Amino acid sequence: MSHYKTTLPDEAATQALGKQLARVLQPGMSIFLHGDLGAGKTCLTRALIHAAGYSGHVKSPTYTLAEPYQVTLQSKPASIMHFDLYRMGSPEEFLDAGFREEFRADQLCIVEWPEKAEGILPEPDIELFLCIAAHGREVELRALSDKGFACLASLQFAPVL
Repeated sequence: MSHYKTTLPDEAATQALGKQLARVLQPGMSIFLHGDLGAGKTCLTRALIHAAGYSGHVKSPTYTLAEPYQVTLQSKPASIMHFDLYRMGSPEEFLDAGFREEFRADQLCIVEWPEKAEGILPEPDIELFLCIAAHGREVELRALSDKGFACLASLQFAPVL
């Protein structure tokens, strides 16, 4: 499957999607999260990181730009690097910070506001779009690589309606 779209009626459904994603993602992948402020990008990421076994506080890296987490993906120890590029002034800041080196085979990278580093970031495996709707959020996932296709094909998610 290369495309998945549904409605998330509330925050609990957004968290449920994050938990299901944690079951199918693997190290070496990157996910780009698109959506306006308040669309649920950090909520989804927080649920994903907790479902992957991180028990501490998961904060939004709005001011630090990146936060690392030690987790378990596909039953193996792994790392997640959570980026929030909202406050970045230019794509070059991403390179200057050395963030490009974080996209490695042993780490899952989740990037909020990837458009802030357009042209600098490697291609994602999955793009996820969240949009505020009349009743909750609309979410769309697009696979852009073989790993992304495999993840979406394995995704078993039905929001609680």
